[in-house]
Amino acid sequence: MSTRSLLISAVPFRLAPLCIGLLWAAQGQAEQAPAPSLLELPPLVVTWVVQRSPVTVVTDPKQPRQPVPAADGADYLKTIPGFNAIRNGGANGDPLFRGMFGSRLNILMDGGQMLGACPNRMDAPTSYLAPENFDLLTVIKGPQSVLWGPGGSAATILFERDTPRFNELGGRIDGSVLGGSNGRFDRRLDATAGGSQGYIRVLGNTAQADDYRDGNGDTVPSRWAKWNGDVLLGWTPNDDSLIELSAGRGDGEARYAGRGMDGSQFLRESLGLRVRLDNLGEVFSGLEGQVYYNYADHVMDNFSLRSPDPQSVMAMMRHPMASNVDRRTLGGRLVGTWDWQAVELKAGVDAQRNEHRKRASSFNMMTLAYSDYDQFRWDKDAVFHNYGLFGELTWQLSKRERWVAGARLDRASVKDYRQTLGSGMTLRANPTAEQTRSDTLPSGFLRYEQDLLRMPATWYAGLGHTQRFPDYWELFSASPGPIGFVQPMQSLDPEKTTQLDLGFNYRGKKLEAWASAYAGQVRDYILFSYGPGMMPGHVRSQASNIDARIMGGELGLSYRLDSNWKTDASLAYAWGKNSSDDRPLAQTPPLEARFGLVYEQSDWSAAALWRVVAAQNRVDEGKGNVVGKDFDSSSGFALFSLNAAYRLSSQVKVSTGVDNLFDRAYSEHLNLAGNAGFGFAMDDPQAFNEPGRTLWTKLDFSF
Repeated sequence: MSTRSLLISAVPFRLAPLCIGLLWAAQGQAEQAPAPSLLELPPLVVTWVVQRSPVTVVTDPKQPRQPVPAADGADYLKTIPGFNAIRNGGANGDPLFRGMFGSRLNILMDGGQMLGACPNRMDAPTSYLAPENFDLLTVIKGPQSVLWGPGGSAATILFERDTPRFNELGGRIDGSVLGGSNGRFDRRLDATAGGSQGYIRVLGNTAQADDYRDGNGDTVPSRWAKWNGDVLLGWTPNDDSLIELSAGRGDGEARYAGRGMDGSQFLRESLGLRVRLDNLGEVFSGLEGQVYYNYADHVMDNFSLRSPDPQSVMAMMRHPMASNVDRRTLGGRLVGTWDWQAVELKAGVDAQRNEHRKRASSFNMMTLAYSDYDQFRWDKDAVFHNYGLFGELTWQLSKRERWVAGARLDRASVKDYRQTLGSGMTLRANPTAEQTRSDTLPSGFLRYEQDLLRMPATWYAGLGHTQRFPDYWELFSASPGPIGFVQPMQSLDPEKTTQLDLGFNYRGKKLEAWASAYAGQVRDYILFSYGPGMMPGHVRSQASNIDARIMGGELGLSYRLDSNWKTDASLAYAWGKNSSDDRPLAQTPPLEARFGLVYEQSDWSAAALWRVVAAQNRVDEGKGNVVGKDFDSSSGFALFSLNAAYRLSSQVKVSTGVDNLFDRAYSEHLNLAGNAGFGFAMDDPQAFNEPGRTLWTKLDFSF
């Protein structure tokens, strides 16, 4: 790891003395006051995720889980059936749910969007968040909610912080330390001090890992390092009111086996203000509002974490190159709640503005000198706006039956500030310079839910429709067309998804089971096509609309054999077809199953996890999304992993595990192809392999 990374990795833990001092001060003043109740640490490592309801998954991202605790949000989501990730190497993959990618997933952190800046999504939104710094993760499957912003046709994903209140002056602190193979070393601290009138909460984490070795013993370029620090100030004047101010900052670096450049900076800055008022009256019962600001400042280059490739077919890549991009997002929402006897209505408005800028540096072939990116001015290329009006109603038809319905209307627009397209010999005027395009986008859903009379089970059926405005990557990242070619700004239509969702959830004394299924039609699905460009070694991408059909589902069950033994299993399947071209829909993950066996006794547990992934032969070579494309079918594989956990006390737990016990050499179907700059074959693209046998140990504490 670089000296710079070591320095920045220590920053959050400079907050630790402040946190501990606040806790001591609070405890000293409380003296006779009873200590706040603490959640006893469970002696378990999570190997599967329980679905709370047929349409919603809710889980605690702080609990240790297998495979090895996540490097980022995409890694964490992969542990939930139906999720996959396009992997770059060790960190910063891009998540998919049911094969759906990008802004088809509406990912929010404390109610606000953190949008990445890289034109090729080297910094996916999930790369800026540390899952363990949040208290709750909620996944709403399909277009079955309108409360959380536009898009989200595949799922809405909420990473949330929910700070418990204090009845008396006091404090609490929890954290963890993890060490593992390939230089993995994580540290996390979460400290809160407060009283009945408010609180201060400080969160910090650092994490790092070296290049890993695959099952063949070969080194895969993948080292990374990250840190995050956040502060929350809450005012709770009474039991029904909360005003919370938050601020945060983070940074990191990562090198990528599947890309020609690495990420040498992932700077994040965040500010937020949230107000929640409950029990306001008999009908108008609640009001919640928030504003947020998120800023991403990302640098990619080919020399900080690797050496320029002197054999590159692209002459410019044989010398130092760097690019600096940023994204500034400002948004807010206001939601009211109305309660009648059998009806609850949540309605409100939201708005967002985000601006994208870039600047680049390169090696001057004439002067043989390199100029750094900070010597160049910022160029603004795009500004997006979205204004939404929404309402979601729940009608309790009877004790066991309810209807849930929602509708929203969005006005989305984007302005193109690019004056030119292309570079060098292909440089030309941009035909859409200073032009603005706007669309009005309706969305809605209707869902019926019923709790069964003769068993502890619920089923539902919902029909949803959502329209999604093309995002930055679809409008601005595809290769510009030649003179006379219609640019994406003019040619791409909004994506329109209509989907039927069905689900079932059962919770008995010994057996828990759930199932979710879906079938949908996507009009004007935005698909990327890849082919050779005009320059040697250059790959050209083109975004266009097609029609697609999708279907699939997930199911899971857990059965307690006796007081000590429990088994669990899950299955996820996604299918897609490009119905316009009568081809498989590209970047669709294969069938995947997981089987677990757990033994629990008093303060310790042991578990085994068997993950089985089928081959994927339904591919469409050269098609995909802005990050990845299908380049070959993939083989199936099976992995076996073990873990154990022991609770030393109610506040301290140690867990350990081994992933990929038998050191299998394998690659995920959605992995990128290894980059030639790291010695991978350029003329025969092959997905780089995943880690081989990996050992890890984690210590969790809570006081």
